[in-house]
Amino acid sequence: MVTIMNTTNLMNTALKLAKLDSMPYDTDIIVEGEHIKKILIGIDMETPELLLAKQMGFDCVVSHHPKADSCIVDFSKVMDVQIQRMVRSGVPINKAQKALKKKQQSVDLGSHASNYDRVSSAARLMQMPYLNIHIPADFITEEIVQSKLDKAFQNKSETKLQDIIEELNSWEYYINKVAQPIIRVGAANDYAGKIEVLMAGGTNGGVDVYKSYFEAGVGTIIAMHVPQDVKKAVEEQNIGNIIIAPHMPSDSIGLLEIVKAWREQGVEVTCMSGIVE
Repeated sequence: MVTIMNTTNLMNTALKLAKLDSMPYDTDIIVEGEHIKKILIGIDMETPELLLAKQMGFDCVVSHHPKADSCIVDFSKVMDVQIQRMVRSGVPINKAQKALKKKQQSVDLGSHASNYDRVSSAARLMQMPYLNIHIPADFITEEIVQSKLDKAFQNKSETKLQDIIEELNSWEYYINKVAQPIIRVGAANDYAGKIEVLMAGGTNGGVDVYKSYFEAGVGTIIAMHVPQDVKKAVEEQNIGNIIIAPHMPSDSIGLLEIVKAWREQGVEVTCMSGIVE
């Protein structure tokens, strides 16, 4: 039997799975809707995907990456979650805040000037219910990947980067996907040391954030992507390793947990635009 949902029900399900009590800055119901039976969801859902959804008879569109309104303008604020993440890894809270500030200010400059109304106005004109769900899905992904790696290597003090690559490649999330896990800094035979998964923080925290992790005793960072300046700085300073568990498959991990819950509630969900099942 199909359960008829509304946008609030859908959002609350995602928040509950991510263990959140309220919507983070990069997550919001952009256009509210009732009687939702069919959802179209993807990593990047903008005006073309809204038009496709309207043409194909979907009742709601969900984008993972924030595309509208305050989700864009206030995006830098959600990066504050990285401070507590650094503290858990042994970085002093005052150092964590300062390490993040430079990148946070840079992100704020760009997002504040963006055309935040572009996609939301299209959704409103089409009367298409539309949600942005970013950090909740990333929190789920990060927890799953970290816990699986912790379990795999809990009794292996001399884990090497190639061991991590082989472990990731054995997971259904990455098998036969176009983008594969890859070592971006370090060599296959290098020791991993302490492994930290950084997949939930709005966006990459920048050179200073990575340096703070390594100085706090982290040996290898697992991320979804790494900017060239961060890669170059870590290589030049010779302070740690970086492995990339590719962006689209990794984003899909948390999103598919949300999709699974919606389907169990009786909603028909179609994935596209980077979500790989």
